[in-house]
Amino acid sequence: MGSLKSCFHLHLFLAFVSFVLLFCPSRSQRGGTAAPAPAPSAFDCNGVLLTYNFERGERLRPFLRDPNQQPWAFNATATILNSGTTNLKAWELLIGFRHSEILVSASPAVLTDGSAFPYSTPNDSATSFSGYPNPDLKYPIEVAGDLSQIQTQISIGGTFFGSPPPANPVPSSLSLADPAFSCPSATTTSNTSLATCCILNPDFTPNTTNSSDVDVSESYLPRRSGDLTISYDVIQAFGSSYLALVTIDNHSPLGRLDNWQLSWEWMRDEFIYSMKGAYPLLVDANPCIYGRQGEYYQQLDFSKVLNCQTKPTILDLPPTKYNDTDLGRIPSCCRNGTILPASMDPSQSSSAFQVQVYKMPPHLNRTDLSPPQNWKISGSKLNPDYVCGQPIRVSPTLFPDPSGLESNTSAVASWQVVCNISTPKGTSPKCCVSFSAYYNDSVVPCKTCACGCPASRGGRTCNATAPALLLPPEALLVPFDNRTEKARAWADIKHLNVPSPMPCGDNCGVSINWHINTDYSRGWSARVTLFNWEDVAFANWFLAVEMDKAYDGYEQTYSFNGTKMGNNTIFMQGQEGLNYLVAETNGANPATDPRVPGKQQSVLSFTKKTTPGINVAGRDGFPSKVFFNGEECSLPDIIPTGRGFRNGGVFSLVLLLVASTLLLLHP
Repeated sequence: MGSLKSCFHLHLFLAFVSFVLLFCPSRSQRGGTAAPAPAPSAFDCNGVLLTYNFERGERLRPFLRDPNQQPWAFNATATILNSGTTNLKAWELLIGFRHSEILVSASPAVLTDGSAFPYSTPNDSATSFSGYPNPDLKYPIEVAGDLSQIQTQISIGGTFFGSPPPANPVPSSLSLADPAFSCPSATTTSNTSLATCCILNPDFTPNTTNSSDVDVSESYLPRRSGDLTISYDVIQAFGSSYLALVTIDNHSPLGRLDNWQLSWEWMRDEFIYSMKGAYPLLVDANPCIYGRQGEYYQQLDFSKVLNCQTKPTILDLPPTKYNDTDLGRIPSCCRNGTILPASMDPSQSSSAFQVQVYKMPPHLNRTDLSPPQNWKISGSKLNPDYVCGQPIRVSPTLFPDPSGLESNTSAVASWQVVCNISTPKGTSPKCCVSFSAYYNDSVVPCKTCACGCPASRGGRTCNATAPALLLPPEALLVPFDNRTEKARAWADIKHLNVPSPMPCGDNCGVSINWHINTDYSRGWSARVTLFNWEDVAFANWFLAVEMDKAYDGYEQTYSFNGTKMGNNTIFMQGQEGLNYLVAETNGANPATDPRVPGKQQSVLSFTKKTTPGINVAGRDGFPSKVFFNGEECSLPDIIPTGRGFRNGGVFSLVLLLVASTLLLLHP
């Protein structure tokens, strides 16, 4: 009887539960908090489905008490599935890591900026991956849904720091870098998964070049614009080798390179047999002789092989090699590594060379061509920093027929690498600016540690945070290490406090003084002086100043060639025969006299007719940005004023005339 009662009560309870589930409203129906929207899946994404799945975490030694500092090894898989109606070419996947991940592998993919593993992910920006060896994904209709052609799965391995599971380190974001796609915020499907569905943006307008050889078909991507572009054109192809022309073009109005060095990474054991127009930094065939290449090419004379490094470094040749039959005879080659902006000299804004590349099995078909990856280019100390993307396949470049006929010759295959000027986090400027004016007899010098402070100054200490001391004008001609006596004397005259220890120097190789020369009712003038404290000279230097309020009133530069280039920027370069900023030299008596900087000077005139209401002494007469050889310089935080630090009109006028004479006539 008891068992019958229990059975009856159980059936009654189940019936009640069924009634509640069928007829009672859910929490969301009663106006409560709605359940989160489900993450997209392959079944409801008609675009590009991106997913990230955290697969494994293993605590690493050392074992720490602080869980936020504990290292963990992890493995994850990022998937790109093209479920749209167009091909996805040269895909770039952005993953916003947020647990200080250190990546040690990502396959099949490479880091878009060419960085090597291990790679420390930034916490303030996403990490970009590019496809290699398959940078393109077909769309399902074209290949009948073949997953091998419409999907890529990237196996990611590395280390993260933080709490153990279940607080697994899924990224903060997931998206495509291609601005043609719109990717909503990624949705977490669980503690270990993230997903989003990217769709085409109908309002997107591509930022491409206007090259006449751009193929508008879907076979190739359009050429892109950037500060610097590199073309990798295969002009002859054979079964086991090919000949490529590498062309570097400068498109930045202010960027330049001096003594450029170019590097890349071979991904298929290729090696450089010969070159024209450039040369490897290291001539070394040993990796080939003792490697797979030597086993396969047993009949090849490796004494003639130039370079077998996986990551070779290429240098430009000097002009004396231009007519060399074996090394030169390539248009735009042999310029000693100098690439100027087109705004300065269009004929010097590109560089080119040829490279003969030998391939390795199984890639010996003449149509099986693949460019090197992970490109990097750099110049001298006072050049901008460039970050390059991975090569993208573009339409074959067209070259004028060498016979002179009115026809073009097409490259076998072409790729483009886009590089842009970058300012890495934590880097210091490489040049600085000081301000002075006729109405104040003190110079506002370059800022303390404007170009960074060294960790040690030979045992001497200096104050890295104290403002730089005001200086007399003649002190600008003296190296910083010799200015102490002048700075102390000037501070005593002006009754200024002198910190102890003294402020550190600016540590800049080039400094620029901007001086308000005159200011009258109808116009005004400024004087600009360049000081080179480096041991190397600067040939074909240029200077650019951004004048926010005074640009429209610019009239003329007297000792330099000056032009208005838009964006409130005045571009200046040395006149013919005066475009060489010499290096720092010894004084007349090296034993007692300080070293003397190389210097050049010019005066700029401005009219007030087109700039009514301009306040020259306020701030309008001083530049808001200054660039030397493409590098943005550090500016002072203050400007000279008409109040204070003055010592009488007659004395100031005499001092100004003496300083101007010294700047112009000092050897």
